[in-house]
Amino acid sequence: MELVELFLTFLMVGFVSFGGGYAMIPVIEAEVTAHGWMTTQQFTDVVAVAGMSPGPIATNCAIFVGYHTAELPGAIASALGMVFPSLLIILIIAKFFFRFNNNKYVKSAFYGLRPIITGLIAYSAIQFAISNDVIGDLSWHTFSLVAIFGLSLFALIRLHVHPILVIILSGICGVILYS
Repeated sequence: MELVELFLTFLMVGFVSFGGGYAMIPVIEAEVTAHGWMTTQQFTDVVAVAGMSPGPIATNCAIFVGYHTAELPGAIASALGMVFPSLLIILIIAKFFFRFNNNKYVKSAFYGLRPIITGLIAYSAIQFAISNDVIGDLSWHTFSLVAIFGLSLFALIRLHVHPILVIILSGICGVILYS
């Protein structure tokens, strides 16, 4: 029964979530904690590992949650539930996209979705920062985490440093500062 519940939960998440993996994280977190499969802190750790793993972050999260809940069968059920809606929707869109691509209502709908997608991604980032004590009491620890964030963002946006190099350097900073 738990496998069916995992599949149906991630099927629903896949059908109602738009904007890519990071925009799906708040929806996944709400479902995972509501079902009692993980705590918010456990899920935050999953997001961190899923973000560093190859592949789409939302699917990686689903696989981790499924594995944590029901091992390999749970991982498979969660992955199938998460991927099936995207597969179905993309096949339908591919069939009709070029026919309706220039329709003013379709264009307007896409423009209307952009702000909420950005908001969901920002919400996810803020929740992640709060649950990992990046945003918290004013302390040396908080200041150092915000400094790593700011320097990483600067390196990515202004200096155009490759994201992999920024990840490696941030990890090295973490080892130096927090070991």
